[in-house]
Amino acid sequence: MDGFLGSVGSGFPDSGEVILGAQGVLAFLGLFAVIDRLIYLGKARRWDTHFLLGVIEHLERKDWEKALHEVSQVAGPGGRVAYAILARHFLPRTNLREIAQEAGQLEVPQIEKGMRLILGVALVTPLLGMLGSMLGLVQMLMTVSGSEEPTSRSVLAEGMFQALNSSAVGLAIAIPCYVAYLYCYGRSQELLRKLERIGIETVNVIIDCDQRSERPELNPEG
Repeated sequence: MDGFLGSVGSGFPDSGEVILGAQGVLAFLGLFAVIDRLIYLGKARRWDTHFLLGVIEHLERKDWEKALHEVSQVAGPGGRVAYAILARHFLPRTNLREIAQEAGQLEVPQIEKGMRLILGVALVTPLLGMLGSMLGLVQMLMTVSGSEEPTSRSVLAEGMFQALNSSAVGLAIAIPCYVAYLYCYGRSQELLRKLERIGIETVNVIIDCDQRSERPELNPEG
């Protein structure tokens, strides 16, 4: 019996420790990515989406330099999108819309940074756990079949526990990672819609100010 326990203990941990070590590395990477995204998306809540109200006065007076300076002081991707549009204010509406779309697309990599890593950890860790469990069960069955002594229930239970341990660890890592991914994905999509709205509003403000300045003033005496 002692020989069986020694063979199980020396057989499974070789593969089990490798699997658990890989899961630990993935868990650390996933935790780092989740913290980074939560900090970034937390700052996104404080971004002011109504900063264009302070720029309209400069646009009505055709003071593009002051408008650009004021927008450049706005932190976050919203300010960068508005700045890219205002810097080319002389273009027609169609071109300004294209610039707004391109400027928003340039912000996508930063907004979605680390999202694939979080999802990858949520998908890979339970698969690694299943692999570790299968390898552990195979090693345990091979040991049982090769042992000439009878095997007790307690020894089989211990072997099963060691084999299924990696699956439990994988699920314990995957579930919170997937929940964090769903939360961060929803917040990132909300931020992208906010950038799209900022781009549309910036284009409309520029065009409206141009049309007001070109509109002839009515002569009340005429």
